[in-house]
Amino acid sequence: MADADGAPRNRWVPDVLGEPFEQLTLSLNDDFEGEVVATLVRRREAPIDGIRSLFAADRGWDVLYLHGWSDYFFQTELAQFWHDRGARFHALDLRKYGRSLREHQTPGYVTSLGIYDEDIEAALSVLGHGAADARSSRRLLVMGHSTGGLTASLWADRHPGRVDALVLNSPWLEFQAGAIGRRAIAPLANIGARIDPRGQLPNVDLGFYTRAVSRAMEGEWEYNTEWRPARGFPAHPAWLAAVLAGHNRVDAGLSITAPVLTLISARSTLSTAWSPEMLASDIVLVVDEIAEQSLKLAPTVTVARIDGALHDVLLSRPAVRATAYAELGRWASAYLD
Repeated sequence: MADADGAPRNRWVPDVLGEPFEQLTLSLNDDFEGEVVATLVRRREAPIDGIRSLFAADRGWDVLYLHGWSDYFFQTELAQFWHDRGARFHALDLRKYGRSLREHQTPGYVTSLGIYDEDIEAALSVLGHGAADARSSRRLLVMGHSTGGLTASLWADRHPGRVDALVLNSPWLEFQAGAIGRRAIAPLANIGARIDPRGQLPNVDLGFYTRAVSRAMEGEWEYNTEWRPARGFPAHPAWLAAVLAGHNRVDAGLSITAPVLTLISARSTLSTAWSPEMLASDIVLVVDEIAEQSLKLAPTVTVARIDGALHDVLLSRPAVRATAYAELGRWASAYLD
């Protein structure tokens, strides 16, 4: 069986990233726009790796990565990092993003971040970590970037005991205008969500982040610009209300039962004019507030501030990425090994 875009269902096929990546289309419940899917991507193991995994089953790790807003998985370097540590790496393109986006859909649109529970559960079932599965001998690490970090945090809080570790890469845990701004705008977003849920909000993305990341400009990364547009997808009142509701939950305090690592830049540069500092700082979120909100996620939280990092810490300059991966490696050695 194949979906409307011709991608086969229920079997792994070659991915757009090329060898050794494969993708699997996951059927989900239809919504008001019709057919809905998510897409699981894996770094396929070579035969010798599969044999190694069998012998390391009791101490092995499975990693599931969730991307951010107006994004999809293309970070092959991240997959290689976890593979080199002996983990089995998977990434999930959530519904209406990336590989999962269909022509009839509103990109990225949901009315609650809890809707993604279905996407995540479908992926975990493939990994052998589904709710209906017996407790796997392998352990599970969930990793999320930006909005994906918020989604992963809320999911882990709602599902205690399902995840053994949580890694957040610049998670969107607070509105850019802070708690005061969030409380002021939330009622307006809720009204908009009731009156015109898919109305288009003003686009405040000036394209500076794309300039810092894209190889076509001042960055070093190539990616599908239809799946990751230069100024992001249009945002909608119901989606914004859902994000703000997630921020409210974080602000009230979560009770995640696993150790948490938050990777963020050392500083933010939020401006309406381009400056060279934007190549070495977070120009999307206020990192000081993200650090503070991270401490409300779980009893055990580590915050690593990476000097010179971009919003997606792992898309920063090579030397900065090396520092970030070193921090991640040290944390993994302490909490995972």
